[in-house]
Amino acid sequence: MTDINGILFNIAQSLPGFLLAIVAHEAAHAWMANYFGDPTAKNEGRLTLNPAAHYDPFGTILFPLLAAATNFAMIGWARPVPVESRNFKKVRQGIFWVSFAGPLTNLIIGTLSALLLAIIATKVSADWGFYTISLRMLRYSVFINFILAFFNLIPLPPLDGSKMVSSFLKGNALRSYENFAQYTPMIFIGIMALSFMGVHTLSYLLQPASDLANYVMFGFVGLFGGMG
Repeated sequence: MTDINGILFNIAQSLPGFLLAIVAHEAAHAWMANYFGDPTAKNEGRLTLNPAAHYDPFGTILFPLLAAATNFAMIGWARPVPVESRNFKKVRQGIFWVSFAGPLTNLIIGTLSALLLAIIATKVSADWGFYTISLRMLRYSVFINFILAFFNLIPLPPLDGSKMVSSFLKGNALRSYENFAQYTPMIFIGIMALSFMGVHTLSYLLQPASDLANYVMFGFVGLFGGMG
């Protein structure tokens, strides 16, 4: 029997961290693109933290709800912002930093969430009415942001990591790397198929993100606990 209350509770805990993660990720791309001279995303109203400007029907609604229904945190994506690299004042630098802006923002948000979690865990009384739920929500925020950052840094087109790599390539090397994009869907289908067979390849790839999230959280808790 489906535990509707458990699913709703899972959604309520992970939704704030999830929305902030995906919206800030795309807004950071838009901000950096505008900084390097491309106002395309800004002109289309994407330089904002308003979730309504970034949502994708499948990546922001359906897929995260399916994840939550299977007892995972809400994981997904927002609609990619439009970028015209030809408008950049410095094309290669622009491509690199616009691509890196999203994952970097997630790492910053994840770290700040871990910091706030540590402060509440060590400096706030457990009798506070929102103590437990605040820690759970912040823990979700830490993991969602770190996992989203690491996933996007995988150098497979069209993920951000591939664009960062392409900014260092020229000529035939660049064309060969861009042509590799046609194989990306098959790679992800293969990863999903292996997961159904019990070989959790994606989990192995993202294990460093989970390890780093735990390291940062416990590091801050140890720091503030020692200062108490």
